[in-house]
Order: sequence, then structure tokens, then C-alpha cells
Amino acid sequence: MASAAAPTTAVPTVVPPLEQLRRLAVELRLLLPGLRVGEARETTKEFNPETFWRKLNEAAVNVAREATTLTEVFSRVPLPSPQETKRFCEQVHAAIKTITAVYYSLPKDQGITLRKLVRNATLDIVDGMAQLVDVLFITPGQSPDNSDLISYNSVWTACQQVPRIPKDNKAAALSMLTKSVDLVKDAHEEMEQAVEECDPYCGLLNDTEDNSDSQGDEEDDRLGCPNNRDLYWSEEDQELIIPCLALVRASKACLKKIRISVAENGKKDQVAQLDDIVDISDEISPSVDDLALSIYPPMCHLTVRINSAKLVSVLKKALEIAKASHVTPQPEDSWIPLLINAVDHCMNRIKELTQNELELTFADSQLADDSLRI
Repeated sequence: MASAAAPTTAVPTVVPPLEQLRRLAVELRLLLPGLRVGEARETTKEFNPETFWRKLNEAAVNVAREATTLTEVFSRVPLPSPQETKRFCEQVHAAIKTITAVYYSLPKDQGITLRKLVRNATLDIVDGMAQLVDVLFITPGQSPDNSDLISYNSVWTACQQVPRIPKDNKAAALSMLTKSVDLVKDAHEEMEQAVEECDPYCGLLNDTEDNSDSQGDEEDDRLGCPNNRDLYWSEEDQELIIPCLALVRASKACLKKIRISVAENGKKDQVAQLDDIVDISDEISPSVDDLALSIYPPMCHLTVRINSAKLVSVLKKALEIAKASHVTPQPEDSWIPLLINAVDHCMNRIKELTQNELELTFADSQLADDSLRI
């Protein structure tokens, strides 16, 4: 009898190095949606801040080291063998999984603001590594060019930022408030500069030439080019800008006073109140930007009024939250009512200057309704 056939041994599939890089980039990007949600993982272990920060710093150093190794081996020829590539990719993946696991171990009770900063740092690292792997996949075996260096530096810079993350929620809150103050300060300076120059678009059209050539104006209008009315402020516009600038100054003052109060009176264990203060304060800068953009010509006074009202609402809410929190131990402290009065004064002036346009718009709306009925 013929002897039984020997069992066939399965030959492992060899994945080419570049295909392994492509798969690694995909796997890294699959981690990003979960990180953005950023839910803390349940654990029975008591949180130890020193252990957490030590592990996070060590994980960041490890990611930077793996990024360096990967860049070096895939920026020259010959490329690593499939087996070597597998090892490199596994090391990168393990380093990224480690730093994400450390982030997930930060409980919510340490503060939402602090978790956001750690989450953003972790996202930057993972996204930077995915970009680096993509670049190495597209241009393998070449000396590091600009794209390689930019991607590598992106990972390295993100890892370097980890030791600079604030270590508690109060420090995180102060960091975010400082950022908000700086953003509003920049917006205010840009508005002031435009007003001082009395030329928001740097004189793209000459006032005299436009006025003396009505035919040119008509031609520009037909071609869709901005005319003089689109590029410069009228006297009414300039009058309205004054209380708008004052309102932005009041916004900057509100943020500064809130930041000072948090610095002087904030308590690390009052994480929820600190988070509430940061959340509402984060809304001030975007509201200031909306108002700043609406003052540029051609200015719609009703839009300015609406954006001013939105900003005032955010400012008052921020002041009320600060007043009700532990950072204002004396709620009757004079700076809060003073700022509220300043904000109200600006808004009242804006209402006065936009009332005529509001009434005209209302009248036009009534006429349109009447014509529809007829």
C-alpha cells in the first residue's frame, strides 16, 4: 500500500514592507475617533498623579524614539526585510497604544479641562505618526526630504510638548484662560489698527478716482468688483464702531479678571467649577471674532447688533458663573458689577445707533407681508 501523503505545511504569507507601512498608517488612524471621544476607562485602582505623568512622559519619549528609528531605516536603501519591517511596525504600534492607554487612564474627576489638554496632545502624537508613516510609504528609500522632515518634526514636537502639559485642572484652566485672553487681545488690536488707518482694505480703490468716474463704478458693479461703498466706512459706520471697540475691550477685561480670580482663589479640588468657567470663557473669543468680522465694510448694522447681543450674553453668563463660584469669595466684589455695567452701556449705545435700521427693516417686512395679502 502506498504510504499516506504527508500533511502540507502552511507557508506564512510574506507581506511586503511598503504594504506593512500602509496597513500601519490605517491602523493608527483608526485610533483617532476613539481618542476624540476620549472616555476614561473604568478602574478600581486609585489614581496616582505622579505615576500617571511619569508614564505619559516615558510613553512620549518612546514614541519619539520609534519615529526616529522608522525614519532612519526607511530613508535609505536597501529597505528593511519583511521580517524587520514587521518588527519596526509592531514597535511603533505598541508605542502608540501605550501612550493612548495612559491617556485613557486619566479619570474625569481630575478635570475635563485637564483631560482635553492631554487628549489634544495625544491626538497630535498619533496623527503625526500616521502622517509620518504615510510619507515613508509614498517616498521610501530616499534621503529625508522636506516632507519627511516636516512629518518627523511634527511627531517629535508633539512628544516634546507632553512634559509642558499643566499637571492639574487649575493649571489647565489658567492655560486655557490665558489663550482666550491672547486671542481677544489680538482681535482687539486688529480692529483698532483698521480703525486708526480708516482703511480696512488698505486702499484697494482710490476714493477720489471712484467718485469722479461714475461710469467706472457702474462697470465695476457689472463685473462684480467692489465699489467704494464696499471698501470704506460711512460716518454712521464709524460712529457704530466706537461702542463695538469698547465692547471688545470689556471682553478682554472680563477674561483678564476671571483669569486673575482663578489664579488667586482657584482651588485644585474644585474641578467642576473650574471646568464651567473655562467652558463659558472659551465662547468669548469666537463671539468677539464674529463681531469683529461684522464691522468690516460693507457693514450691516443689524448684523453688528445681533453679534453684539450674542457677545454680551456670553460675557454676562461668564461673569455670573464666576460670581457664583469659589474663585469669587466675595460675590459683592466691585469688579463684577462694574464690568456688567460697562457691557450694558456698550450694548445700549449699539442699540441706539442701530435702531433706525431695525425699524426700517421691520417696516419693509410689514410692507412685504401686506403685498402678499393683496
